[in-house]
Amino acid sequence: MSSRSSSSRSSARLGRSIALHLFLAPLALIWLFPLWMMVIFSTMPDRGIFSPSIELLPHGNFLDNVSNLQRDTNFIGAIGISVSVAVTYTFLSVLLTSMAGWALARYQFFGKGVVVAIILGTITLPYAVVLIPQFIMVARDFKLANTWVALIVPPLFNSLGVLFMRQSFSMMPGDLFDAARVEGVKEWRIFLFVALPLARPMLAALAIILFLASWNNYLWPLLINSKPGAMTAPVALGTLIGLTKVSWGGIMAGAVMLTVPMLVVFVLLQRHFVAGIAAGAIK
Repeated sequence: MSSRSSSSRSSARLGRSIALHLFLAPLALIWLFPLWMMVIFSTMPDRGIFSPSIELLPHGNFLDNVSNLQRDTNFIGAIGISVSVAVTYTFLSVLLTSMAGWALARYQFFGKGVVVAIILGTITLPYAVVLIPQFIMVARDFKLANTWVALIVPPLFNSLGVLFMRQSFSMMPGDLFDAARVEGVKEWRIFLFVALPLARPMLAALAIILFLASWNNYLWPLLINSKPGAMTAPVALGTLIGLTKVSWGGIMAGAVMLTVPMLVVFVLLQRHFVAGIAAGAIK
């Protein structure tokens, strides 16, 4: 009797799994189709992109489009700048948000609730509200336009990252840190060698989110950096859109070069991403 009931439960689970996949497969195809068409367009000449016929198979102009893109924008150099900025920004932002989250989670101080409320309030502000004042302060007052400092430092503070790490550190057992303090371990060593290793999944998820945010950032680098030789990759792609000519093949080739590596990295690291988000959401 028990074997029959377990068999029926297995059949029910199998049926639900098949139904779920039948429902999700078309949605996945709808999501993947624009990416596939981006790849197709990157292999076509400019005039072929606007062909009335629908092309679903790659052509042979990808290398030509990449060559034209490199000639017009020095795109390989722009990718190098984007990688350097994104890696530096991610490291510093993860460190700062972790320190802020640790302080808000584990220390009691006057005005702590006000600080948390202010951080929550900054999330509700549209970026356009702070964009112009931030530009005036960085470019006019500090005279940091066209520098790496201007690209990296202003976006470092991430409200969601602070709250995410605060939640992560709040979930950890306080007795563990109290035991370390009893043993005479200094606070900075507790943070670096006890708290951060325990928060590794959450740190990995936060690092992926921040890296992608910096990698895709377009508006701020466009405003603060006007030197052609110091443009990030998204800004370099934007220069292909002119008043009388648009290099669609080059834009699509550059978009593929920017998108595909990030998709590969995300697929390889999705286990850490999902684990970190799940761990930070459960208390």
